[in-house]
Amino acid sequence: MPEPPVLSLIGPTASGKTALSVAVAEALRAAGRPAEVVNTDSMLVYRGMDIGTAKPTVAERRGISHHLLDVLEVTETASVADFQTMARAAVAGCRARGVLPVLVGGSSLYVRAVLDEMDFPGTDPELRARLEAELAERGLPVLRERLTRLAPEAAARIEPGNARRVVRALEVVELTGGFTAELPEPRYHLSGVVQVGLTLDRGLMDERIRLRVERMWADGLVDEVRRLEARGLRRGRTASRALGYRQVLQQLAGELTEAEAREQTVTGTRRFARKQLGWFRRDPRIRWLEATTPPERLVGEVLDLLPPS
Repeated sequence: MPEPPVLSLIGPTASGKTALSVAVAEALRAAGRPAEVVNTDSMLVYRGMDIGTAKPTVAERRGISHHLLDVLEVTETASVADFQTMARAAVAGCRARGVLPVLVGGSSLYVRAVLDEMDFPGTDPELRARLEAELAERGLPVLRERLTRLAPEAAARIEPGNARRVVRALEVVELTGGFTAELPEPRYHLSGVVQVGLTLDRGLMDERIRLRVERMWADGLVDEVRRLEARGLRRGRTASRALGYRQVLQQLAGELTEAEAREQTVTGTRRFARKQLGWFRRDPRIRWLEATTPPERLVGEVLDLLPPS
């Protein structure tokens, strides 16, 4: 039998990707083509990070198997390379069983890491620990100045306050002698990939993001973060920086009021969504569909883009 294709659904926050992925998988299953969902959002891998990530509940999954949800503790760090390995293994496992994997969510970097030819430099725990100790002792400006001297293009692409990325860039420079700031030309690592993007009017996207953040607080995000804080969230280099979680940690520490934490989550999420849409828009391989299309018709439009079984 021919190997099933790989469907990747991307789009901005609050565009309806999660619900669409389940509906598409259900429609495929009803047509005799088994399908399962593979999460490609780097924050949904963490156990207990449910409300702030809009992780689909068991009821919302509607009996469709989901991969790469709740596989790490919040104290663990998942690099892009680690995520690439886990996601590709999930995709390969689906296809080996004749199951069509429906990839959903994720930033441009993480999606491309799974789908495209992309290799990542290794890591050295001792070197990383030394750089992080230097960061704590001497401060970010010192490390950033060094990176600017050694790899100015890389430094220019890193946000001024992003200490984690500065440390990682310096680690790569020391390990490899250089740092490539540009991503490689897009070329699929996997066969049979179909990428579908959901497009949404910016005003509507902004409003949906605000409503989602308000619902997160109403649904108990602050209590969720308190529970995760007790499990070591502040020690998690990746999980603690997630949008919403970082702001609530600041709220709990008295650094932000609740209103400030909510507003910063809204503005940060909008900024992230626009940035990611910009990256995705540069990829000519993505077929774009209108997110506000009635659900049944939208499912049909996605299915029409898949090769026949």
